[in-house]
Amino acid sequence: MSAISELSQIRRPRGKRGARERPKDTKAALVFLAPWLLGLILVTVLPIMASLYLSFTKYDLFNAPEWIGLDNYVRMSQDPRLGASLGVTFVYVLVGVPLAMAAALGVALLLDKGLRGLAFYRSMFYLPSLLGSSVAVAILWKQIFGVDGIVNQFLAVFGIEGPGWISNPDTALSTIILLSVWGFGAPMVIFLAGLRQIPVMYYEAASVDGAGPARQFFSITLPLLSPIVFFNLVLSMIGAFQAFTQAFIISGGSGGPSDSTLFYTLYLYQKGFTAFDMGYASAMAWLLVAIIAGFTAVNFALSKLWVFYDD
Repeated sequence: MSAISELSQIRRPRGKRGARERPKDTKAALVFLAPWLLGLILVTVLPIMASLYLSFTKYDLFNAPEWIGLDNYVRMSQDPRLGASLGVTFVYVLVGVPLAMAAALGVALLLDKGLRGLAFYRSMFYLPSLLGSSVAVAILWKQIFGVDGIVNQFLAVFGIEGPGWISNPDTALSTIILLSVWGFGAPMVIFLAGLRQIPVMYYEAASVDGAGPARQFFSITLPLLSPIVFFNLVLSMIGAFQAFTQAFIISGGSGGPSDSTLFYTLYLYQKGFTAFDMGYASAMAWLLVAIIAGFTAVNFALSKLWVFYDD
């Protein structure tokens, strides 16, 4: 018994010292986390809460908010331009995202063949994704597809008179979709990293069994790459719903011609910072949050049918 009591006396000071050190570690952690927590609260949490409150008010940035309940949400259901902007945005998302994903995967498959100068090509294809949402590229894109732009000058060489791609309601949105496809670099790099993780022995075994390139792609590459496809799909879709700069610059902030490039985010901007109807714009923002959350939830639900994991 004496030995046990001596051992407990030896261990007890260590436990007390550890208990004394833990609050010090906690305080140090809080000191280092304080700037991030402060930024999270001031820049993210409080604006989100303020936006939710303003969505139930009539607010024009100059007068105090006036509580009006659900009137802003009722107005949205009766706003024809809001419906038009949703239609334009859905077309942009449902057409642009699959095309960008296909281009990214196709280029990743080409770069996965062991080309010389792989790092150079990877950087060159990734560069547009860094510039695709910039104002400078949008201005350049507007000049390229203008009436006297490079595209029409090229067509004129063959005696073809090109239309005003930006000023034509039938083609204006297509030019913005093409710009989004051009910035496929980010998902391409992720696809390339995923392709490098697929064991070569699977392809060797498939070749022995007589499987061609197409069969190998659909039976080996695509199933094993499905988690990467799902990841890129979710991120690309969320980003597409939030697209703003391209439409704003190319249409001059109007969403024209004939509202053919009136993205939802652009219409939200017009309501909030042109018409100063900040309460209505806040309600629109929360509708956008609900739409993105709904599409993301659907993607996660459907992923059980086509996404395959190792486990």
